[in-house]
Amino acid sequence: MSARTKARKRALDVLYAADVRQISINESLAAEAARALTEPAREASWLYAREIVDGVVAHGYEIDELIETYAVGWTLGRMPHIDRALLRIGIWEILYNDGVPDNVAIAEAVEAAQSMSTEASASFINGILAKIASSKGVTH
Repeated sequence: MSARTKARKRALDVLYAADVRQISINESLAAEAARALTEPAREASWLYAREIVDGVVAHGYEIDELIETYAVGWTLGRMPHIDRALLRIGIWEILYNDGVPDNVAIAEAVEAAQSMSTEASASFINGILAKIASSKGVTH
């Protein structure tokens, strides 16, 4: 597993924990940061995980608005927690991180959904992220 894949998983853990425990993302991030200090071997993945989470927090309103726009018939509250977190990470990478090709961001989110979410989640996430990536130059 690449360092970036590990970082995405750590960012997913932070976002998911905040959502499920109904705490702020910053509180969840602080708990993960404290844990990261005790595990120096995970430092490489922690730095990118922190960048993802900070980016999701900084652009949270826009990201959630895009999810609501492109998830036709679905509200954020109706989606599984894990799907919301995967979409937030994928959208941040597509729109706000030029260092990650769109197809890589989509593939990583889809792969994570296949192993961690419902049977239909991978195609649902793929569809939303692909639409956002294809409209990126037009509306964003």
